[in-house]
Amino acid sequence: MIIGVPKEIKTNENRVALTPAGTLEFVKKGHIVYIQSTAGEGSGFPDAEYILAGAKILPTIEQIYSIAEMIIKVKEPIEKEYGLIKPNQLLFTYFHFASYEPLTNAMIKSNAVCLAYETVESSDRSLPLLIPMSEVAGRMAIQQGAKYLEKPQQGRGVLLGGVPGVPPAKVLILGGGVVGTQAAKMAAGLGAIVTILDVSLKRLRYLSDVMPANVITMYSNEYTIRRLIVNHDLIVGAVLIPGAKAPNLITREMLKEMRPGTVIVDVAVDQGGCIETCRPTTHDNPTFIIDEVVHYCVANMPGAVPYTSTIALTNATLPYALQLADKGWKKACIDNHELKLGLNVVNGLVVYKGVAEAFGLTYTDVDTVL
Repeated sequence: MIIGVPKEIKTNENRVALTPAGTLEFVKKGHIVYIQSTAGEGSGFPDAEYILAGAKILPTIEQIYSIAEMIIKVKEPIEKEYGLIKPNQLLFTYFHFASYEPLTNAMIKSNAVCLAYETVESSDRSLPLLIPMSEVAGRMAIQQGAKYLEKPQQGRGVLLGGVPGVPPAKVLILGGGVVGTQAAKMAAGLGAIVTILDVSLKRLRYLSDVMPANVITMYSNEYTIRRLIVNHDLIVGAVLIPGAKAPNLITREMLKEMRPGTVIVDVAVDQGGCIETCRPTTHDNPTFIIDEVVHYCVANMPGAVPYTSTIALTNATLPYALQLADKGWKKACIDNHELKLGLNVVNGLVVYKGVAEAFGLTYTDVDTVL
């Protein structure tokens, strides 16, 4: 198969979808890999390393899309890429369709095959291609939250871990999944008092067993959230419903109950956000303030640490990408139920229920396209 890896053109996105090590694995199996020139430089991988691994370098994104049977990316295509996508071309990337209708409509119109990293699902309901970036984002949420709690950033002026004689900050984490767990580890390690909310008692029991003594677990409901937001310094939104829009757990009117300088980091922003006032921001302009509450809502947080993120992502995606290349997308999805669940839009049909429901579109059972 002919594999194409374009340079990411979303604002401040320095990751690349394939490392030189991953490239070599494709080449060893007889596939042809085309990398757009300088695509890996932001992650610390120059063109020379890809050439050494057996890739061919093309100068433009147009050439990559034109020649490739499978496009491997990190982030969803943006508007200037829509017209480059060909019918029947396989796109393997993060899409997060349910949070952005124009992208969904564009991919339907393209007649391409859109296989989303974020809905590939294992038998234990885990999301193997979302986990590595969720781990990065969860840890980064605390780093960024700690920074924006500083007074020059218009935060409360609180040191996350406190000092002897001064209590540490209080951190509230909405959701006990991968993002929430990693955020809790980081915050607890810095000495903060951490509360994790979740609706799964099984998950809360697990977290209660593995977390240190400065992490408290509580069942999530509106009453509890309202009670806790009034005295917590940093709030991390870490709720995920696979393939669907995140629920709003904190509303606009609830902001008035928070103290001035409270910081919200909404990691769920790429799925619509779990805070009503959330809107996507960039690394160039990461925050905004509503009702004296600082909002950090960068939609591609792992893009700020591209070396770590790119290697972590390729480690997870490569086994699946090799199956797609070796067998073709139909055979690979028939043979591997995890990959089958990754299919979202196929030749103009919406085959993932969460995406269809988000925008009132016609849903087609994925088995009909296989």
